[in-house]
Amino acid sequence: MHRRGHQAARARQRLHLGALGNDAGLAFGFAQFTVLKEDWLRANEYAFGHRYLMDMIVPGGVAGDLAAEAMGELRVGMEAIESTVDSLRTVYNEHAGLQDRFIQCGNVSPELAAQLGLTGLAARASAQASDLRVDHPNIPYRELEVRAAMRRNGDVAARVAVRFDEIFESLRLCRLILDRLSLGETRVAVPAPRAGAFGAGWVEGWRGEVFIAMEAGADGRIRRCHPHDPSWQNWPLLEHAVMGNIVPDFPLINKSFNLSYSGHDL
Repeated sequence: MHRRGHQAARARQRLHLGALGNDAGLAFGFAQFTVLKEDWLRANEYAFGHRYLMDMIVPGGVAGDLAAEAMGELRVGMEAIESTVDSLRTVYNEHAGLQDRFIQCGNVSPELAAQLGLTGLAARASAQASDLRVDHPNIPYRELEVRAAMRRNGDVAARVAVRFDEIFESLRLCRLILDRLSLGETRVAVPAPRAGAFGAGWVEGWRGEVFIAMEAGADGRIRRCHPHDPSWQNWPLLEHAVMGNIVPDFPLINKSFNLSYSGHDL
C-alpha cells in the first residue's frame, strides 16, 4: 500500500500548484488543478472506499484488497491526469506573467539549505540531493529505482518545477506498483509488542522526512510516541526566503514551501 503515499502526495501537489497559479493571478490554473484533485479523490473512493484513503493501512498489511476493475480504472485515470498535467506545465512555463512572479522570488541558496537542514521538495529545489526513497530505499523503493527531482535555483520557480516533476514520478511509481502487485494475503496477524519495546520509523513524506519513535507499554499499548514533522525544520528556511521580497510575494513563497501550521504531516 505504498501506493497510498504516492496518491496522497500527487493530490496535494496538484492542489498546491493550482493555488500557486491563483496567487499569481492565474485563476485558470487553480480551477484546472482543483478538477484534477477531485477526479483523483473520486477514483480513490471507487477503488478503496475512501476519498482520502484513511484507515487503509493497518498493522500487518492493508484493510482491503484491490479489485481488477478498480486497477483498470486507476490506470485510465492516471493516463488522463498525466496528459492534462503535461499541458498545464506548458501553460505555466510559457505564461510570462506567472514566470515573472516565480523566478527569483523567495530564494534559498544551496549553501543556506545545507546549513539549516532544509528537507523534502524544497530542499531538492535548492540542489540538496536528499530523498530517503533513493538514499535508504526500503521495500518497495529498492525495486522501483526512484528518480529524485532536483533543481538548483532555490526560488518559487524551482519549487514549482520540482512539484511538476514529482507528479510525473509518482504516476510512474504507481503504475509500476500496480503492475507488480502480487496475489496472496493482504494482512497477517501482528503479535503485541512486549512492554518496553522500542521502534523507530523514517520515511520520505510529501513534505520531507518524517521520523517517528515509539515505545510500547503494558498490554501492547503505546507508552510514548515522538513524531518529527519535516515542517519543523523547514520553517526557519521560509523565514529567510521571504527576506527582501515584497509583501504580495509572501503568499507565493509560503505556498511554494506549503508547510504545516499545526506540525502534523503524518
